[in-house]
Amino acid sequence: MKTRGMVVTLLLAGTATALFGHDLFMKLDTYFLTADSQVTIPVHNGTFMQSENSITTNRLLDISVVGHGKRMTIGTDHWLAGENNYTSYLTIPTGAPGTYVVGASTKHRDFELAAADFNAYLEHDGIPDVLDARRRDGELDRDVWERYGKHIKTIIQVGELRTNDFSTPLGYPAEIVPLVNPYSLWVGDEITVQCLVDGQPVANQLVIAGGHGENGAMDETSNRTDAYGKVTFTLREAGRWYVKFINMVEVDGDPELDYESKWATVSFEIRSQP
Repeated sequence: MKTRGMVVTLLLAGTATALFGHDLFMKLDTYFLTADSQVTIPVHNGTFMQSENSITTNRLLDISVVGHGKRMTIGTDHWLAGENNYTSYLTIPTGAPGTYVVGASTKHRDFELAAADFNAYLEHDGIPDVLDARRRDGELDRDVWERYGKHIKTIIQVGELRTNDFSTPLGYPAEIVPLVNPYSLWVGDEITVQCLVDGQPVANQLVIAGGHGENGAMDETSNRTDAYGKVTFTLREAGRWYVKFINMVEVDGDPELDYESKWATVSFEIRSQP
């Protein structure tokens, strides 16, 4: 295990898995919005179905909205950590009709995990390659320091006009770029997205899709990206969908860090056939 001298972590063994097995999503009641209005977007830190912790503004690197070929940076005064300390809220204006991208990126954080908690987190959150490598190398008993950051997007449809802004990369350390407008799709169609890490397509990345359908949480499905970072999922039912991945790599040459992970999610809504 790499050490940090006298650094003390508040994330003690036994609590770390619960604290850090948190995906970050933008989840609206509906992603179909009216033009020239205000929308408040709940931000879930936990699962898509339930937020378990809010994100304070001092953790944010960027909030952006892209529409009609223009990117607008949103100030942190538009971001509110919920009074119940569970859900954050982002309030943004909608403009003219079109398809928009809303994104947020967090600063990285470092934390320490006991070996058993780290292994459980890898298994639970869809990072099997790192778990397999630890098993192969006889390192399942090794405690770790990890650095992580979370980078989220949602695709919203304002009015009826479909535009191409849905495919605009935001330049985040990890992100998911739809290659087809979700609002041109219906139940039974397929959606293809491209997964980027540091702006480059990431191959063989495990990607997970799920959502909130009419009967509650959808069963998640997973697939791996091809050599161009592309992966395809069938949209099996109507509802609010997400696609997510965690890209984790082992860090060499840093005595204070073992792994770095970059988390990405994108959310959107799919309707039944008209």
